[in-house]
Amino acid sequence: MSDHDAFVVMGIDICEATLDWSRSDDGRYASVGYNRAQLEQLIRELREHPVSLVVCEATGGLERELVGTLIAAGVPVAVVNPRQVRDFARSNGQLAKTDRLDAGSIAAFGVAVRPRIYVPKDELVQALADQMARRQQLVAMRVEEKNRLDRAAKAVRKNIRKHVEWLDRQIRALDSDIDGMLKASPQWQAKLELLEGLKGIGPVMRASCLAWLPELGQLNRKAIAALVGVAPFACDSGTMRGKRVIWGGRKVVRDALYMSALVATRHNPTIKAYYQRLIQRGKPKKLALVACMRKLLTIINALFKTKQPYRERALAAG
Repeated sequence: MSDHDAFVVMGIDICEATLDWSRSDDGRYASVGYNRAQLEQLIRELREHPVSLVVCEATGGLERELVGTLIAAGVPVAVVNPRQVRDFARSNGQLAKTDRLDAGSIAAFGVAVRPRIYVPKDELVQALADQMARRQQLVAMRVEEKNRLDRAAKAVRKNIRKHVEWLDRQIRALDSDIDGMLKASPQWQAKLELLEGLKGIGPVMRASCLAWLPELGQLNRKAIAALVGVAPFACDSGTMRGKRVIWGGRKVVRDALYMSALVATRHNPTIKAYYQRLIQRGKPKKLALVACMRKLLTIINALFKTKQPYRERALAAG
């Protein structure tokens, strides 16, 4: 038996009320309820017939109970990006989509890729991540309501405006809660102090770093850029040299980084000068902004790694 064959994966497709699992070794499949009793039965199944890894997709929090139960039982689990699994399935010619096929695709993906075992966040980091996720939801709702206001009938505009005002208050209250949470942690305060003076890095970006990018300071600049999704990937074939593109990564962090880079190109001397040099060399504005996102992320990563506060002149000169 080869090492590849010995690596057995259970792929689990998660729905709100059901779990569909499939094993990579014998192809066994089952669809069970997503409840406490069935989770306990799943643990018994895994103890009787162990696997090397259980793989499930990130589903916006729906996976949390399953992952927590598996970790508590000592079962290694990986949480993967759904788009990567879909692309993997398509590359193998699987175009149809059912719960059973999805579970099988997740298992096959796990065998081929061997994703990293999930390391749970501590309670405080998870609470911050939940607060930030809720903030995203409220901001998205506000954008939707403001878009509706532009084309709404006169009879409903007042109602929409009231809802927008309510959302504004909720976002402000949540920002206050997040700020209080950050100030209550000496460890987080020490990290935030490193960013003081770094123009362009506002409260949302700072909280995003702590909630969604705990790897800051632990990886090199190329690895952290790839993790966030701002590293350029080649698109070449034969003699053709295509444009470099960014792909994948943690969108929630990338979105916050995009807004920070926009501000930094106007108010941060280092990033502003870098952006202007790129534009003068003929770089399209969009690509120049992505390069600034990458540079800003590199600076933050270096600050967390060295644990030295931001110094504008020193970084600008470097």
